[in-house]
Amino acid sequence: MNKKFAVIGGDLRIIKLVKMLAEEGNAVYTFGLEKAEELKENENIIFCEKLSRAIPEDVEVVIGPIPFSSNGVNINVPFSNNEISVRELIHYLNAKILIAGSISPDIYNLANDEYIEIIDIMKREELAVLNTISTAEGAIEIAIANTNKIIHGSNVLILGFGRIGKVLARKMAGLSAKVTCAARKDEDLAWIRAYGHNETNINNLGENLSKYDIIINTVPHLILTKERLEYVKEDVLLIDLASNPGGIDKKTVKERNLKLIWALALPGKVAPVTTAEFIKDTIYNILKEIYKE
Repeated sequence: MNKKFAVIGGDLRIIKLVKMLAEEGNAVYTFGLEKAEELKENENIIFCEKLSRAIPEDVEVVIGPIPFSSNGVNINVPFSNNEISVRELIHYLNAKILIAGSISPDIYNLANDEYIEIIDIMKREELAVLNTISTAEGAIEIAIANTNKIIHGSNVLILGFGRIGKVLARKMAGLSAKVTCAARKDEDLAWIRAYGHNETNINNLGENLSKYDIIINTVPHLILTKERLEYVKEDVLLIDLASNPGGIDKKTVKERNLKLIWALALPGKVAPVTTAEFIKDTIYNILKEIYKE
């Protein structure tokens, strides 16, 4: 699949993605990545001094950052000294397809006004599933590095049994942890039992929290409230994998001097190369669907 891509901005995952695309014979025009030294030795990677030149007429697909923008005004360009506004990028897209991640409704509306098709790659199920692997392994890495016990035999509570909860529970059990998973839905509780883990209803969390050495939250709303945190052990390790505002009461954690690690965006931090491979494969899947290849 030799194509021409434009890649504008992005973090280490995107740098690895650019390198992979170029090594597979694709021409990759870039802007907002001039500080990425590892990209400067591949003849298929074209560094452009202007945004307009990075999106030539024969490029049909533009790849943007993940997340696309942190403030809704500029796109994320950690490997550049330039600022690139969302409006400026959309202006130069000119009916091309933009693939990026975690795109806000306001940016969708802006693109629709300009007849630009935007695809939020983070909403793709295959990428969401594959990213759980990196997230789970990253959480285990954090647990190993921040406790004075081995995982083997530790009492581990995982809050939530969605994609991440399922993969994390399996990997923790593989390390011989005593795994309990908490959920609300009867079907999730049944699946927890089917997987061979201990189950508990989130609504019943209270005094039983005192037996856990490690508690990992995957639910994107408040679960460990002030009242529930009163029951956890003084030396418990709390890991929150949920996006803002998280699922653990940060104020109470600070008041009780508990150990909490809020671990956001783990795939890009612990495994940028693997994550880039997942992103590349997902982009290829998207293009096959669009062009019926």
